[in-house]
Amino acid sequence: MRRILISLVFLIPGLLVMAQSPHGEDFVMDCAACHDPSGWRVSLANVTFDHGTTHFDLEGTHALIDCRECHTSFVFDEVENDCVSCHMDVHSQSVGNDCVRCHTTDNWLVDEIPELHEENGFPLLGVHTNLSCVECHINETNLRFDRIGNDCASCHLDDYQATQNPSHVAGGYPTDCLPCHSPLSLDTDWQPARFDIHDEFYALNGAHAQIADDCAACHMGDYNNTPNTCFGCHQDDYNMASDPNHAQLSFSTNCIPCHTEDAWEPSTFDHDGAYFPIFSGPHQGVWDNCMECHTTPNSFGQFSCVGCHREPNTGNKHIGVQGYVHESNACFSCHPLGEAD
Repeated sequence: MRRILISLVFLIPGLLVMAQSPHGEDFVMDCAACHDPSGWRVSLANVTFDHGTTHFDLEGTHALIDCRECHTSFVFDEVENDCVSCHMDVHSQSVGNDCVRCHTTDNWLVDEIPELHEENGFPLLGVHTNLSCVECHINETNLRFDRIGNDCASCHLDDYQATQNPSHVAGGYPTDCLPCHSPLSLDTDWQPARFDIHDEFYALNGAHAQIADDCAACHMGDYNNTPNTCFGCHQDDYNMASDPNHAQLSFSTNCIPCHTEDAWEPSTFDHDGAYFPIFSGPHQGVWDNCMECHTTPNSFGQFSCVGCHREPNTGNKHIGVQGYVHESNACFSCHPLGEAD
């Protein structure tokens, strides 16, 4: 009897050790939830354990793999539930450690790249939709997607610096391409360029609107000092005009009173009908130069009658005329058509 008691003293602790769960001291689940009486081998088809109680639902491929692929030890709660605990981060932390932002539990393919880009503040539009990731995210592994910035110059600074028609650098252009170039274009040659707020600086109407996409036609490579007056751009047209000869007749260099922005012809300036007959009536053929009457350069609103109609000849013709004054506006008020009487 004494030998039996001594044997039990040594045997019972061993049995207690063997009866402890290999899954850790805190594991209290019934063994039958995973194991069957025939042995300790686990069949996924027979497991009744609800993995969702661990705050990690088994979805997609996670529901098909062997428990031991994730639980490398029998102590199940030693496994973390974040992705990088089981999956190597091939992106080197460049996109964070939450794989489900881009991937699903079914496979590693990414089907929502446009949506993901939009969430990060850079929607893939136009020509950007045709690019592969590595054309912008350039690195030695092609899997690290370091942030490159959402501004145009982050990718297109070389294009900006190399552009010569016009030279963006010399012209002091901003490195933000959007005011002139549309991201919706499916082309990579940057054309057509447009500047939608041009009217805030100089309204493009008529013939000017027809060349709105041909910036160099007016700016000639200098976008900081482009003139905004008619003569500033059309000096050659003014000098070459011969019917009538604008330079010889000292016409105003302001084109607007005579021409529209649609075309040079027909001229809209009707001197005879709107102001004073010089191509008909008594003054027809008696003048050679506009400056004979418009003596103030580039101010054709002012005119002079007394330059030609001088005293005492004019006064002698007005003897007895009450209120006569030898002054140009007085002449015009009494002789609006240039008539003598």
